[in-house]
Amino acid sequence: MELDLRTQALAKAREAGVEFVHLQFIDIVGGIKSVTIPAARFADCLTFGAWFDGSAIEGRARVVEGDLYLHPDPATFAVLPWEPVPTGRVICNLMDPDGLQFPTDPRYALQAVLAEAEDLGLRYRVACELEFFLFEDHGDETANGRLDPIDHHSYFELPSGRAAQICQATTSALTEAGLDVESMHHEVGPSQFEIDLAEVDALRAADSIVTLKWALRAFARRQELLASFMPKPRADAPGSGLHFHQVLLDLRTGENVLFDPVGQHQLSSVARHFVAGQLAHGRGMCALLAPLVNSYKRLSGGDEAPARIIWARTNRSALIRVPEVNQRTVMRIELRAGDPSCNPYLALAAMLKAGLDGIRNEIPLPEPVEDSLFGGDGVQDELADPLPSELGAALEELDWDPVVRSAIGQAIYERFLAAKEREWASFRSHISTWELQSYLDSA
Repeated sequence: MELDLRTQALAKAREAGVEFVHLQFIDIVGGIKSVTIPAARFADCLTFGAWFDGSAIEGRARVVEGDLYLHPDPATFAVLPWEPVPTGRVICNLMDPDGLQFPTDPRYALQAVLAEAEDLGLRYRVACELEFFLFEDHGDETANGRLDPIDHHSYFELPSGRAAQICQATTSALTEAGLDVESMHHEVGPSQFEIDLAEVDALRAADSIVTLKWALRAFARRQELLASFMPKPRADAPGSGLHFHQVLLDLRTGENVLFDPVGQHQLSSVARHFVAGQLAHGRGMCALLAPLVNSYKRLSGGDEAPARIIWARTNRSALIRVPEVNQRTVMRIELRAGDPSCNPYLALAAMLKAGLDGIRNEIPLPEPVEDSLFGGDGVQDELADPLPSELGAALEELDWDPVVRSAIGQAIYERFLAAKEREWASFRSHISTWELQSYLDSA
């Protein structure tokens, strides 16, 4: 199978007249990195990998252990329509000089937890809803807070002009790359949009999220726009989420093991324990699902963003929602705390590990909470535990959760924590414009 995929990737590159290939990988904090090779070296690279110095990559390695190899996954090869010359892209795993998976490769972390699920006879599949903003790109002015929307439309209004062109071009590019886009629509906020990716195996889902964000940024730049995946760029608009719709299949039969027509809420015992596990580790996962200082402006800001560790069928302010099913739908478990700034490999590894912990230990599922938590009802506050309200608290919860830490591995955990503690310390020492306006002449 691997050989066939290599043959297909090489044939596709030849047919498109590809001149260069980007060897792509993801660092611990979710940044997309790349080494570019001439197309003439692609065949050898698929067989032997490509050496590079990994010592300078964020969260990657110490200088003394910097020699790494990029091992391409030929199933991810795609031709990029936005490059000035025919160019391909392939996502890579990181290997050490001995040919072993490198322990701080986020893609490997997800693959390891997926292998655990397979040992239990389960296949983990995910569909994704990714929200984002499009702003006029004024360079440094935009970076300093000048966020001019390109429209003032709202929920499900038809995107027009440059926004429609970007969304349509991105969808076409993803389709050509073999990825399946379910739909796209305008979101609640001005210049806010959503693109939904169809259900695929979890590793391909993470690859698809990376590709979607990269394509959106590329097509936006061609229209002199900025595609922003910042969770809460505007105080007066809803935040952007990354919702994961999770499915568990029987590895042997392919049947959905979450659904039981006679079970309470139509949930099987496996589904109930899986949801309970994710609830039990909700706080521990939060730093991986919502990894920025800014993420907690979204999570604490209402607008259907979750703030409490509950599950529900219809309540969209819940951490986990299990939609009603009928003959034309499948049982899915929607986790709503993620945002588009997360590293999808680490987020999905933590989510699956938490769910498997619930299954293994038969953690009981509490009753759903259907009333919205944003109506000011104090009774509801007593029924649910809160998610962390800031990044510092989320990092503490991650440190206290051995199950979530084991999902990403000690090496990734240490480097992720160090990077995020630096970010949190920088934020805490920063004097904001709001503080100067509020206190400079009045304190």
